Amino acid sequence: MTPQPDRQHYNVTLAILAIGALAFALAQTTLLPALPAIQHAYDATPSEATLVITSYFLVASVATPILGRLGDMFGKQRLLAVSLACFAAGALVCALAGSLEVTVAGRAFMGLGGGVFPLSFGIIRDEFPRERVSTGIGLLGSITGVGGGIGLPLGGIIVDHASFHWIFWLWIALALVATTTTLLFVPESPIRSPGRVDVLGAIVLTIGLVLPLVAISRANIWGWGSARLLGLCGLGLAILVGFVFLERGRRDPLVDLATLRRRSVLTTNIATLLVGFGLFGSFVLIPQLAQTPESTGYGFGLDATQAGLILLPSSLLNLLGAPLAGAVGARVGSKLPLLVGTTLSAVALLGLSFAHGTPAIVTGWACFLGFGFGLAYAAMPNLIIEAVDAHETGEATGVNTILRNIGATLGSQVAASVLAGHVIASTGFPSDRGFELALLVGAAGSVLAALSSLAIPGRAPAPVAAGRPPAPAPARASEPYG
Repeated sequence: MTPQPDRQHYNVTLAILAIGALAFALAQTTLLPALPAIQHAYDATPSEATLVITSYFLVASVATPILGRLGDMFGKQRLLAVSLACFAAGALVCALAGSLEVTVAGRAFMGLGGGVFPLSFGIIRDEFPRERVSTGIGLLGSITGVGGGIGLPLGGIIVDHASFHWIFWLWIALALVATTTTLLFVPESPIRSPGRVDVLGAIVLTIGLVLPLVAISRANIWGWGSARLLGLCGLGLAILVGFVFLERGRRDPLVDLATLRRRSVLTTNIATLLVGFGLFGSFVLIPQLAQTPESTGYGFGLDATQAGLILLPSSLLNLLGAPLAGAVGARVGSKLPLLVGTTLSAVALLGLSFAHGTPAIVTGWACFLGFGFGLAYAAMPNLIIEAVDAHETGEATGVNTILRNIGATLGSQVAASVLAGHVIASTGFPSDRGFELALLVGAAGSVLAALSSLAIPGRAPAPVAAGRPPAPAPARASEPYG
């Protein structure tokens, strides 16, 4: 299939979408090296400073499926521009903020940019030639890992040589470029899924997601076995169960549960949560290991910039894995690159847990880790898109993105908790055994992700056609509900 004469070349569209995806991915990790500076500037405790991270993830997790569904209904290009504009506005609030409370509020508003990935995936499916869809989605999906790896050293450089406020100005610039070019050059999809906005479902889903995510984000303070944490998690899960029953009886649900129950979608979502767990756990552990003083006998004594640079080669290999996953996926399906990627990640985390004595060794294992996660992150959205109809793309990939965010939150908090439980009283730093155990937990998550990928059905003989269909998809109301 060749692009229609009145449509721009698909590579131009991909380049524009990549700018917005990169802005959102950088916002996940660039601020991590700046947390001590934010804590000092606003006279905040470490737990208060981390609210600038968790508030972003919380809102993004809630906004992602809602914006994906709205994009299916009213147009993906339009909602993508709105999502990016909200991201830029929130970053502007942070850049001009004079208090921690305002910064947290701005970061929360930035979370409305969570629609970037599901909306972009839908645009690629609608606009690209069929044989280019897998590679395009793979490249865009891998930006999460690339942005994370680049974000850590970039944030360290900005904090070491300027002010953490410049991190927000960087996001503003990227988001404004992405918003403007999206409005001017990204074509609007002809595919619509008519219906009504499920406001009640959105409210219930928001409460059900926020309660356990807030609890998990406070786990290091309250304790994993505390009554507050267990109570909030239990209440949130109960509300999510209620959300399931609510959606089953609605004509225009926010999330089509029949779609999520498909074996290929369910198993891919489970793998996605576990992959996010391992990736963001490593983002916490590797820089902290590198910045631990040499006097401990195992740390490298690096500054924030140098610690982040250890992950830079990993990011480049992450980007290399994406087109390979797309090419393999286009031929035989995306199950194989996900299986290989999760297996490589498990081996790398296992290797890191037992051999991390020098920066060179850690960098070498991180390269395997980056390549593995590149394959996995490129394969997961493709597996979802292979399993759903075109008019379900936004909501299905939105739910998949939620699970990736939940996995990231769990991975970072569990890693931090393991380290906090193995602090040496005389030095105040985690012990080497603490790093070993935390990396082993991450490796276990990747092993479970690999096992989950084995349960994903193979490609069907006649996969759903990607590319632009000749007519809009049927209305959601005509679909069966279960």
